[in-house]
Amino acid sequence: MRPINFISRDGLKVYGYITIPNNIKKGQRVPLIVNPHGGPYGVRDYWGFNPETQLFASRGYATLQVNYRGSGGYGKEFFLKGNKQIGRKMLNDLEDAVAYAKTLDFIDGNKTAIYGASYGGLATLGSLVKTPDLYTCGIDYVGVSNLFTFFESFPEYWKPYMPQFNEQWYNTEDENDQKIMTEVSPALHVDKITKPLFVIQGANDPRVNIDESDQVVKSMRARNIEVPYMVKYDEGHGFSHEENRVALYKAMLGFFAQHLK
Repeated sequence: MRPINFISRDGLKVYGYITIPNNIKKGQRVPLIVNPHGGPYGVRDYWGFNPETQLFASRGYATLQVNYRGSGGYGKEFFLKGNKQIGRKMLNDLEDAVAYAKTLDFIDGNKTAIYGASYGGLATLGSLVKTPDLYTCGIDYVGVSNLFTFFESFPEYWKPYMPQFNEQWYNTEDENDQKIMTEVSPALHVDKITKPLFVIQGANDPRVNIDESDQVVKSMRARNIEVPYMVKYDEGHGFSHEENRVALYKAMLGFFAQHLK
């Protein structure tokens, strides 16, 4: 796991990490998995043991983790630069990170997947809509797909945080923000997704309602596009039962092997 940094297209210094397989031979290039963290605000990836990235490395993939604008740990100015940038400059940071990774002599620039959970799932879907040619495939794990239905489904205990959501995400009562929400909600632009997609959802998720995943899968299947969809009915916002996690990673690794190997 190596620390990285690069300058974004608008001049912001962005940090992250890239985990690579052991013993890459000289001249060997490996596929890349871009793994945006959840949150998104105030959350960040850290250097250290990560079972997921190590699993991917053991199978021959490099994993790119980007602390895009709005992530925590880089000061107030960097944090605030993420406000109202979901689906916009936050995705630009991921694209710029991929461009940086492709300059590394061990990355296969023609095989790039994107995989994320929660907000990372939204970033995955948004990236497949915004820059479909950049990615080979994507995995959306308990991800938001429609900002309108996501906000409507907020549990009662989230209501006190609405002023913060309105400032950081978007304000559903603001006409300009509504237009942006329409532009950056992947479920409203599923016709632009042209690359293979695997969707994963817990049926009892109180944070990201299963309707968020259903919308995407139904729309794509209505276009006769095959979308593998794993739903576990004893799970919520992320799988916690061992047997479900084993099934999840087996399916995930199979999906990556099918499209990246």
